[in-house]
Amino acid sequence: MGIQLVVSLLAASIMQRLAPHCSFARWLLCNGSLFRFKHPSEGELCALAGKQMPKQNRRDRRQNGENKPLTVPKDIDLQLEKAPVNVMDALVLRFFLEYQWLVDFAVYALGVFLFTEGYYSVIDASKEVNIGAIWCVLTVLFGLKALQTLMSHYFRSEEGGERSVCLAFGFLSLLVAMLVLVVREDYLEFGLESGFSNLFDNLETFAKQQGYADWSIPVTKLSVKLGLAAVCAYIGSLLAFPGLRLAQTHLDAVQMNSDRPLIQILLHLSFLSPVVVLVLWVKPIARDFLANAPMGKTSVTLVSSEAFDTVRLWIIVALCVLRLGLTRYHLQAYLNLAQKWVEQMRKEAGRIAAIDIQRKVTRVFCYLSVVTLQYLVPILLILFSTLALKVLGNYSWCFDNEETPGVTPALVLPTAAPVASGGLDEDEEGMEDMEEDIQATVAHLLEAFAALRSVLTPIFLRGLFAFLTWWVAACQVISSLFGIYFHQYLMQN
Repeated sequence: MGIQLVVSLLAASIMQRLAPHCSFARWLLCNGSLFRFKHPSEGELCALAGKQMPKQNRRDRRQNGENKPLTVPKDIDLQLEKAPVNVMDALVLRFFLEYQWLVDFAVYALGVFLFTEGYYSVIDASKEVNIGAIWCVLTVLFGLKALQTLMSHYFRSEEGGERSVCLAFGFLSLLVAMLVLVVREDYLEFGLESGFSNLFDNLETFAKQQGYADWSIPVTKLSVKLGLAAVCAYIGSLLAFPGLRLAQTHLDAVQMNSDRPLIQILLHLSFLSPVVVLVLWVKPIARDFLANAPMGKTSVTLVSSEAFDTVRLWIIVALCVLRLGLTRYHLQAYLNLAQKWVEQMRKEAGRIAAIDIQRKVTRVFCYLSVVTLQYLVPILLILFSTLALKVLGNYSWCFDNEETPGVTPALVLPTAAPVASGGLDEDEEGMEDMEEDIQATVAHLLEAFAALRSVLTPIFLRGLFAFLTWWVAACQVISSLFGIYFHQYLMQN
């Protein structure tokens, strides 16, 4: 690993030391661009209602046995006070620490990835393990873990409605995944069929090299695809509420920027970006159209097959950057739900308890970090799975790459020659034994990495991470479009 390991350990150390003092996640919420709404006090509500504030406060009324809450008319002219979100407000938010750790880890993982890309462009390090790819895969796993934490919170809810939504989207995702996995490669070009075949062949070869000549692969492609469909169902259930939340914040953000047409265009493009990701892997629409574009009776090759892979990577990265750049508009649209609810309340008749108004307004801000996670994690999943696809699939950022993925052969490692111990004292013999143990450990690690690389070849990893990237986008399309239908039609009716 060499210098890559040094940079990786340095990045981990810096992240641990600087997190309490310098955090990108904390700056994203607390840079002064987001405004929250403060809940009104009982005195303010009484003044707006034109009545005198009771002399006894709520605690005194409870002690005297008066449980009747303070109520005010719903049609009072209530205007919520704005305040910028600061660090002290954000630290008490639910799931804020999980949000801060994940976003900061993603930032440092991106830094390590950029370093490894520059390192590989300068030095031929094809035999080294790419540390940047490991950081990318870890970011994807930690993103799924964050969504799992949120979903477990929904499952512990007493109402049970959130649990039913997650289960429904999980079963729907299972059905869609099973349909997608039987589609031929002529239509969806993930490369899973060739990847699975290459994986099984390499496993049999590896087993024979280890002395298991009569051993055969006990699994079939069908069982592997069923397991992959189960994983897809799990991911679909995790992305149910992020998609529903994205639909709500998108509609509110478009309405909030009704006088800014350029921002509205960017918001619509950001919302439709997962659809673009889906189309990029539909072979008749994307690759075949660019490779054989019809021009009258002839066809013109606009982009070569190798260049199309590079263009696809750049398009996905650009769309992720666009969605990250519009984070503030979506979060502010969510925070405006407090004022939106107050405006809706003023149109109703009757009375409402003051404590209910305070809870409604406060609850919007309390879930800000949860909404931020639901918005950012799907973007991070697509972005870092694409970066892992580039590295592990042997793709290139340049347009002149014509390398085809092949099988990485297992490395034949030289064994260390035994060191003669004659004429050495006990201390020197102890040092020699320690050095031999270290060399043996390093040799075992290198052998393990070489065996892993000989089995998990770029052909298999291309198919796996291409399908993962496509599936995350598909789940977000399904859940967000359902959210648009729910908020536009079902909620209004």
